[in-house]
Amino acid sequence: MSMAILREVADGVTLAVRAQPGARKTAIVGVYGEGNSAQLKIAVQAPPVEGRANEALVAFLAKMFGIPKSSVELVNGELSRSKVFLLRRITVQDAQLKLPR
Repeated sequence: MSMAILREVADGVTLAVRAQPGARKTAIVGVYGEGNSAQLKIAVQAPPVEGRANEALVAFLAKMFGIPKSSVELVNGELSRSKVFLLRRITVQDAQLKLPR
């Protein structure tokens, strides 16, 4: 998995995500882009209506990384498929271990 997806910041780790709403189930489907612009591509079951897809992504990421939902914050891309989430209470090393190989 590309390292550009995860970046260490003062508060924890940022995760670059490419959302694919309206899927049959919420799951990681691969990597979108390459190099510094790489994003973790996640199919999202919830529709992109009234923030439901964003809420589903927060819950999915919290579960995947083993952190509370309150530690996952959407910091960029609220209305876009390209999003950046801040993951608190986790290091880049721990986050790497939780990503699929």
